[in-house]
Amino acid sequence: MIYHGLKGITCIETAISHIDGQNGKLIYRGYDVKELVQKQTFEETAYLLWYGSLPNSQQLHQLSEQFKSNRKLPTYVKKMIHSLPVNMDMMSVIRTTISSMGNNNMTWKPTIDQAITLTALMPSIIGYRKSVLENKSFDENAAKELNHVEYYLFMLTGAVPPKVHVEALETYMLLTLEHGLNASTFSARVTASTESDMVSSLTSAIGTMKGPLHGGAPMGVISLLDEIAASQSAIKVISEKVMNGERLMGFGHRVYKTKDPRAISLKKVLLQMLGEDQWLDLAIDIEETAISVLNKLKPGRSLYTNVEFYAAAIMKAIDMPPALFTPTFTASRVVGWTAHILEQSENNVLFRPQSRYTGETIKQ
Repeated sequence: MIYHGLKGITCIETAISHIDGQNGKLIYRGYDVKELVQKQTFEETAYLLWYGSLPNSQQLHQLSEQFKSNRKLPTYVKKMIHSLPVNMDMMSVIRTTISSMGNNNMTWKPTIDQAITLTALMPSIIGYRKSVLENKSFDENAAKELNHVEYYLFMLTGAVPPKVHVEALETYMLLTLEHGLNASTFSARVTASTESDMVSSLTSAIGTMKGPLHGGAPMGVISLLDEIAASQSAIKVISEKVMNGERLMGFGHRVYKTKDPRAISLKKVLLQMLGEDQWLDLAIDIEETAISVLNKLKPGRSLYTNVEFYAAAIMKAIDMPPALFTPTFTASRVVGWTAHILEQSENNVLFRPQSRYTGETIKQ
């Protein structure tokens, strides 16, 4: 039996997260993610994924200080970012920059301190590259007391962000920290299984995330939102797409057979901001229309709104440039990747699946 894409094959045991697709639950280290987003911060949840438990006040303070002290980009990295072609996309910039950090401090065996350093640097890499392209000044010290999500938004805009924007983005990033053995996480664990360093494993994951079938889904939702806004008829646009057999971006999921728990949490954020942004209002309206159309034209398919749909609406609301959607996803998922790299190193077995040869036999 050949399982193309390894679909349905279980190849690891993990204590990091669990996806209950039938019942629509996502669990981080024993905690329902819907509860975590209401009570915990990005830093607290990152600590949970790395250490296996929620931090006390002292542990949280220590982690926050580690984040702040590791944000500064090395001089050689800044020079590298300046030298990269202006038409190089942000995911390629992140991949190249992270790869350059594979020095003697990043050798096997991976450590949590390495994970914290690499996570802390993500907003700096993205923000510095954006400032270079826009020919704007970059002050690393102006926001040194901000938390991780606040700092990321500051690096993108140059201003202390509104609380409502921080809450919206933090909810999104917390919900996308980790999601089982997806394609990029699998890439990270395969590389780690060779006893390569954390930077190499992370570079593999970033390269995988760059692919549009994995990290590019919110972009498709933006196109849908724009198309509906232009036509002013959600029913018409959605019905035509479904009838033409087009994939309706932002709806359905390979794992969840009921409502995506991450989408439910993000929707709560959108409802709190209802009336403050036209894109949020449009997204709520589109969701109701789309579900109605899908139930009518594709009965029994259980197609519900997924996390990418609401993520796109939030990105629109906080004026996040579309080119930064996948990089922002990456800045969050680096926590899950590094947690899996650490777990792989604790009970390592080299990944070595088999393939079936379908070419010609030896020619006489």
